[in-house]
Amino acid sequence: MNRKRLWVALSAILLSACNDDTAKKAPAAGGMPPAQVEVVTPSRITLQDTLTLPARLQAVRSAQVRARVEGIVERRTFKEGSEVKVGDVLFQIDPKVLQANVLSAKAGVMKAQADERIATQTAKRLGALVPEKAASQQDLDNANATLARAKADVASATAALTRAEIDLSYARVTAPISGRIGRALVTEGALVGKGEATPLAVVEQMDPMWVNFSLSSSQYAQLRDVVAKEAGDGVAQITMMLGEKQAYPAKGKLLFSDPSVDASTGSVGLRAEFANSEGRLLSGQFVSVVLPISGDNTVLTVPQKAVQASPQGQIVMTVTGEGKVAPRPIKTGALVGGAWVVLSGLQGDEQIIVNGLQKARPGSMVTAVPAGMPPAAPTAGGK
Repeated sequence: MNRKRLWVALSAILLSACNDDTAKKAPAAGGMPPAQVEVVTPSRITLQDTLTLPARLQAVRSAQVRARVEGIVERRTFKEGSEVKVGDVLFQIDPKVLQANVLSAKAGVMKAQADERIATQTAKRLGALVPEKAASQQDLDNANATLARAKADVASATAALTRAEIDLSYARVTAPISGRIGRALVTEGALVGKGEATPLAVVEQMDPMWVNFSLSSSQYAQLRDVVAKEAGDGVAQITMMLGEKQAYPAKGKLLFSDPSVDASTGSVGLRAEFANSEGRLLSGQFVSVVLPISGDNTVLTVPQKAVQASPQGQIVMTVTGEGKVAPRPIKTGALVGGAWVVLSGLQGDEQIIVNGLQKARPGSMVTAVPAGMPPAAPTAGGK
């Protein structure tokens, strides 16, 4: 009986020891691994301080088509808003009166030429009779004067014929320049050129386009310094914004500036040129130009979602070399393409947490993986 009680006591002691070992090992086997977070390192980009100014587009050439002779418009030969080339016929004015003027001028030339022939023959005959005393010197002088007047009449009639032919050519109103033509300002049947050169349409050369703007004298000095340092050919590259966030794809070049400062505004007028092969730019359109006013600067940037606000200011959560979460205060500048420019607080080699911030408590252990990588597979004992 005593032996049986001894075995029961030993069994109880051994069972208690096993339970203690199991209890000690359980937390280690069932404990949670460090949270996984996605990290990035700060990016380095090159920025240039710029100045954005309002500007207005202007066609390189703008020609107003006018009626240069009087008449009735017979037809319009162009499509409004289309491209025309220099010399294309745009309007046809009734030429009947102008043709009659040409015929009349030709008749005047023929009459003057006939008078000249008669005066020439008379002067020649009298020139032969004067040496024989058959005609007086006075008669010869009068004949020579008549001949001179006849030659002048021929020249005058010829000029009148040339003018009549020019007026007839003006009945065909042609494009003075190549470009895009706007709406017609008159219709068929309208009387034009009656006492004035009636406007008919406007043609504008729109490729390239000019952009006119102005800036203060101090800003102009900054721009001039940048052009002198960075533009090897002396031409500054300028960006144009069609809207708040819509940049024109082609870069422009600075053409010239006014030679003096406007005394009333204290500003300097400038002009840039932009290609417009696709016709997206319109004369008179308001745009913005972005001008470089400093050299290139290399800066650090971090994703916008990595920056948090705290009572002490802006911070980012970093992962130290030991795998611990450490907040880092920073100072940011402009927002560029969804990333903050970091003015101070980072060196460039930090691991910045961008995903998993809700699990990243300061001082906690985490597992850092590069952002964009698939999550790690669960361990064999994981649930």
